Amino acid sequence: MSARGRAAGGTSGVGRATWAALRARRAAVARLAGWSAVEALPALLSGALVARAVDGGFLAGRLGAGLGWLAALGAATLVGAVATGRTYRSLGAVVEPFRDDLAARVVRAALHDATRPGGRPDSAAAARLTHQVELVRDTFAGLLMVTRGFLFAAGAALIGLLALDPVVAALVAAPLVAGVVVFLAALPAMAGQQRRYVRAGEELGRAASAALAGHRDVRACGAAGRVVADVGARVTDQAAAERTLARMAAVRSLSLGLGGWLPLAVLLLAAPWLVDRGLTAGAVLGALVYVSTGLQPALHALVQGVGGGGLRYVVTLDRILRTCPDEAGEPPVGRPDAAPVPPDAGTPAVCARGLTFRYGVAARPVLDDAGVTLAAGEHLAVVGPSGAGKSTLAALLSGLLAPQAGTVRLGGVPVADAPPEAQARLRVLVPQEAYVFTGSLADNLRYLRPDADDATVAAALDALGAGPLAARLGGLAGEVTPAALSAGERQLIAAVRAYLSPAPLVLLDEATCHLDPPTEARVEEAFARRPGTLVVIAHRISSAVRARRVLVLDGARPVIGTHEELLARSATYRELVGHWDDRPAAAARS
Repeated sequence: MSARGRAAGGTSGVGRATWAALRARRAAVARLAGWSAVEALPALLSGALVARAVDGGFLAGRLGAGLGWLAALGAATLVGAVATGRTYRSLGAVVEPFRDDLAARVVRAALHDATRPGGRPDSAAAARLTHQVELVRDTFAGLLMVTRGFLFAAGAALIGLLALDPVVAALVAAPLVAGVVVFLAALPAMAGQQRRYVRAGEELGRAASAALAGHRDVRACGAAGRVVADVGARVTDQAAAERTLARMAAVRSLSLGLGGWLPLAVLLLAAPWLVDRGLTAGAVLGALVYVSTGLQPALHALVQGVGGGGLRYVVTLDRILRTCPDEAGEPPVGRPDAAPVPPDAGTPAVCARGLTFRYGVAARPVLDDAGVTLAAGEHLAVVGPSGAGKSTLAALLSGLLAPQAGTVRLGGVPVADAPPEAQARLRVLVPQEAYVFTGSLADNLRYLRPDADDATVAAALDALGAGPLAARLGGLAGEVTPAALSAGERQLIAAVRAYLSPAPLVLLDEATCHLDPPTEARVEEAFARRPGTLVVIAHRISSAVRARRVLVLDGARPVIGTHEELLARSATYRELVGHWDDRPAAAARS
């Protein structure tokens, strides 16, 4: 696709997004238009009142009448000033929801990229959220203000000129329209140059960053000249783009000259002829007032606002739309609302084969040709020394990591081919660092199953022993403040949320490490009774004892069996049991 085609496509996308934002807030836009009409009252009356003040007052020797007409203009100005304050309130009702929608879009895209198989957190998302979204918000507000200001102020001035004399209105409107046409015709080119400038700046930043990060290697390889030339070329490209962008300012000046200053010149040159036609001196002065205080400032604001902030709006919003594709219409990730669907009879709940994963091209594999098969309803504990790959295995089974080799199927569904929303219906992963958010306890607990009624939630709280915590927080309507909770309390809330999830597979990745042993036992036993399959990344031997089978990761091929079988077969497991000082485990074995 050509650069012009890409620019046109981006502009149309921005136009659709802008129109959708305005259409979604019709009531607020209507209020903004209404107050803008009131604000334009001085622009509508100024020329006519000045003409009456001159013709019927000062030139007629009636000073009081002239001052009265000017006082009426002052009153209209005060009304317009009050309306100006109201327009800003109405503007906020249009702009702020648009900004919130964009922020949600950026966050959704960042979460989607970070949670897809093999995905990585996007560091640019923070810049888009804190800078680009705010830039779009500010420029969108400015664009609305200058556009509606031009439409209402210029429209009011032209109506006033038409009321004074249709010929005067035609003399003014012709150059005004010419100036606007020239400006609008140049906008696509100006937008293209703005994009070129932004891209040149980004390329320069990338080249300079890479050169600074690898400056030692550059010097060691004797490549300083080549790198300097490459960065210098980027500097030259950015400078050329900036100079071209600056030259485009001449188009704005031409538009202002045609639409703003030429009507004044035309009126002054045509004044004798207009007077000969019977136009009064006051009417001529009123026409000049309409042009100088109505049309000219409105056109100047439009050209400067659209030519500056408007171009930044188009380029920045286009960048957000391209880098954060809209996921509307798809079910939210992690928010299935159906009941748990167990795998078909005979289909393993988990079937992982030949899993190989390393955290670098030349790194030693954390898992090498590993595999595990679990039937529906099975309870597995995974143990091993630090660095053995326990959490990596949990991430692979959940689809958060993609293996370099091997496959994972959950209920017969290949995880690699399942989109995030489908994965969320198959499994729920609770990590060691439990996530809770500010809001009600009910919102936190129902996050994965929003249709759960109060009785279901209360039963889950009771099953996991979280009833006292819920009571202390004020019940389901109680406010959750993450910083005010202990690590164990956050883990307990996350555990109840996972318990309520409809997903048939639960992965607890040391998700109870901050709980005391009795509470941990109650939580794991509740999950074991829950319909579905349970995998526990264990940090206490008691978790292994409670499991039906135990998987030992020790750097060699994994070993799986019952607690008693592994005590006899695995030296690694015996060593782990010997190092774990766990009284509940001893009680469980006795």
